[in-house]
Amino acid sequence: MSNLPVDGTPLAATPLTRAVLEIDEYAAGLGWDQPARLFALVDTEALRAQEPALADQLGLAEPDDADTDTGGRQAALTPIEQDELPAGVPLDEFLGTIAWPDPVAGCALTVERLMLPATAEESIPEGLDEAALNTWVAEHPDRQEVRMTVAVLRDGRRESALRLREKDAATEVLTGSSLVPGLADALAATFED
Repeated sequence: MSNLPVDGTPLAATPLTRAVLEIDEYAAGLGWDQPARLFALVDTEALRAQEPALADQLGLAEPDDADTDTGGRQAALTPIEQDELPAGVPLDEFLGTIAWPDPVAGCALTVERLMLPATAEESIPEGLDEAALNTWVAEHPDRQEVRMTVAVLRDGRRESALRLREKDAATEVLTGSSLVPGLADALAATFED
């Protein structure tokens, strides 16, 4: 028995995981070599109630009884893409400037990076500055391109999705709450007072 719906997107256990996979699939549709993208995560029911015109624009039809938040289940989340990130500003510096309004339940970021296997760390030449290290990684024969989608909620919950360029399929996306802890910490900091 398959755990994939008809469209091929993996089933997700929580609304946060579903939101991360939705963002990953959106980014996949744009192709590779894309800039980082930032998303606000809002409670779908609250969005329908408070901003019905925006909910209609986003295609958020009224749920049927199976989709409603009952029995203590977590509310569905709607990702809303934010303005393009400023060019030339380091990501950590940009994230340090963000403050979210109260209706935003969480945020997510999708970013592409080069990744090396843990065994490659032993062979990193000493004394490289950041630019030289980036060049060394980019030229390493074992490098892999990865798209990371990381989301955090105000209450501390986290989720991530990793997609390798060489295994670019929805069925190959790895999810987990602690896959990219540094980026999750940086996103969580955007909710601190």
